[in-house]
Amino acid sequence: MKALVTLGLLILLAGCATTSPNEVTVEEAAARAYVPAGPPKLTLFTVINNTTGQGGHTALMVSGSQQVIFDPAGSFQHPLVAERGDVLYGMSPAWVQAYKSAHARSTYHVVSQEIAVTHAQAARALQLVQQNGAVGSAFCAHSTASILRQVPGFEGIETTFYPVRLMRQLEQRPDVVTDRYYENDAGDVRDGIRAAQE
Repeated sequence: MKALVTLGLLILLAGCATTSPNEVTVEEAAARAYVPAGPPKLTLFTVINNTTGQGGHTALMVSGSQQVIFDPAGSFQHPLVAERGDVLYGMSPAWVQAYKSAHARSTYHVVSQEIAVTHAQAARALQLVQQNGAVGSAFCAHSTASILRQVPGFEGIETTFYPVRLMRQLEQRPDVVTDRYYENDAGDVRDGIRAAQE
């Protein structure tokens, strides 16, 4: 029975893909860094199926000394986006919008949950995502929750394999600002990236 549950999890979370051909060195990642304006924050992205309400993917944006997206086992890949260990570098507002647009389509929408944090919290989150390394398929929510619970102020986060369960945990926080992003195209992530470029 336990094996069947595990297999079901892997099938359910198959939207979390693997390794990027755009893997860069530490130096290349540093050269592509984007420093955001405004106060530090963490933003959890959850890709939700419009029909079933189930989660298809989880990612975490860290906005501090630089802005990156931890995209564990994600499928967002582009030659102009530096990636190292499932961390996307150089995530300017235009690339963040491209990220959301690439995941939103007629069958999925993207929930963004933004939480203002201190510089120390953002620095810790950045350190954790950079040290984590690439994540195996179907571990997007689990790895993100494991990272979040190591950030001061987020210790109560419980690890889970389900993106929506992680999203629901952040919903309980009084300091969360939530946005839902919808598009009505019929493409996939790669189509979304092409459209964002145009």
